[in-house]
Amino acid sequence: MADISLSEAEKRYIVDGVKLGIRVDGRERLDYRQLEIETGLVSTANGSARVRLGCTDVLITVKMEMEPPPPQQPKDGQIHFFVNCSANAAPEFEGRGGEDLATSLSAMLDRLYSSPLSLDTSRLCVVPGKHVKVLYVDVEILECGGNLFDTVSLGVKAALWATRMPRIYITGEDGGELEFMVSDNPQEVDRVDVSNAPILITHLRITENLTVIDPTPEEECCGPVQVVVGVTPKGLITTTQQLGAGTFAPQTLSASLKFPWPSRPC
Repeated sequence: MADISLSEAEKRYIVDGVKLGIRVDGRERLDYRQLEIETGLVSTANGSARVRLGCTDVLITVKMEMEPPPPQQPKDGQIHFFVNCSANAAPEFEGRGGEDLATSLSAMLDRLYSSPLSLDTSRLCVVPGKHVKVLYVDVEILECGGNLFDTVSLGVKAALWATRMPRIYITGEDGGELEFMVSDNPQEVDRVDVSNAPILITHLRITENLTVIDPTPEEECCGPVQVVVGVTPKGLITTTQQLGAGTFAPQTLSASLKFPWPSRPC
């Protein structure tokens, strides 16, 4: 994902450091960079969050609409993800590069939240078969400084946690149509339960048998292949995906899927 040109000597310096157990910025292999999370920044959205992880900066907003449910899921609400990779965030986002990455991120978020164990969408139902709440999650990539998948997943979980949906009451029926009242009391809101929502943890294979967590753009230049793992707060792996061209040795992949997980974040 990184569009940085490094000499072979620079790459060797980074890789040799990892072999010795210390990275260029002083972190160990399973350490994250400085993480900052802010919520409630966008007043026109039901929920929002901004996450900065190193030099990576993303903004997520959540808006709620009430719509008819799909016939195959009459009692479940919906959640949809839209990702925009601005060309100002990174040079590689120009042209098709940004579109392809946005599609990949959206698909991964769909998979991450598709299980009822991750998010109970039945709690978004207002009237079974007629009205459910639909959450539209918009992800804006403001700056890309490495490890985009992890940062976006953290931002989505934070934005959903911060989401406040006004409580909806059914007041009656007129001509076969239900009548609703939306509470204007700021204390009468419904929350989204994200206690079991997973996040993504990316392992970059920087050299044979060794991976690093939260790679920088320079480290991403040294390791062309990554495995992205969706994991719940209880340690349950919900999804995996390989990014980039290359292979993982069985023992390297197995080690990436075992505990201990990094202590931050989750």
